[in-house]
Amino acid sequence: MNLEMVMQELEALSKERTKKIYESNGAHAPLFGVATGAMKPIAKKIKKDQPLAEQLYATGNYDAMYFAGIIADPEAMTEDDFERWMDTAYFYMLSDYVVAVTLAETDIAQEVADKWIASGEELRMSAGWSCYCWLLGNRPDREFSESKIANMLEIVEKTIHDSPERTKYAMNNFIYTVAVSYVPLHDKAIETAKAVGPVEVKRDKKKSSFLNASENIQKAVDKGQIGFKRKYVRC
Repeated sequence: MNLEMVMQELEALSKERTKKIYESNGAHAPLFGVATGAMKPIAKKIKKDQPLAEQLYATGNYDAMYFAGIIADPEAMTEDDFERWMDTAYFYMLSDYVVAVTLAETDIAQEVADKWIASGEELRMSAGWSCYCWLLGNRPDREFSESKIANMLEIVEKTIHDSPERTKYAMNNFIYTVAVSYVPLHDKAIETAKAVGPVEVKRDKKKSSFLNASENIQKAVDKGQIGFKRKYVRC
């Protein structure tokens, strides 16, 4: 399939209700409003196609950019490619659920994510922390340095309340993911969550929301989910 054919198929799957949901989360035109599940049949026909993924991502159309992440070949992407994708990832559903997810399937994931976390840029920071969530939730515990992850928990504890709003979500999710999916630091993550307490996230024209990692960790404990690993990172 070529770019024109994929765009036509995506447009045919558009739903006004889905479009409004995406817009309420920060997406803007151009976009169609395609449910992610509806993309799977097209993805099965294409499988991996990095040149096509690059063309789709370059359209600036949210649905096309998301689909690009599904058919991308992460192993064919360099650090410069990921930086370029991040440059046009204009809201968290692209930074955290397209770019960070794709990065998580590479050998350079931690190296790039570390740079993004240290960047001071809201969405890069969010993508960096999110990438670690995807990694920890999928890869064996032995692939990670326990001391490094412990240090990251300490950084979260010290800085989360003063971090950019979207980054707070990713950092809060990092605490939860360590507690649930990285068994060696389960107890430390619980301690971190308690020390952090509720995290206020300010939202445009809406009331602030509060994140509470402790409550979500306890729910996972109650359901016997400790040690959970995803079979796949991407859809």
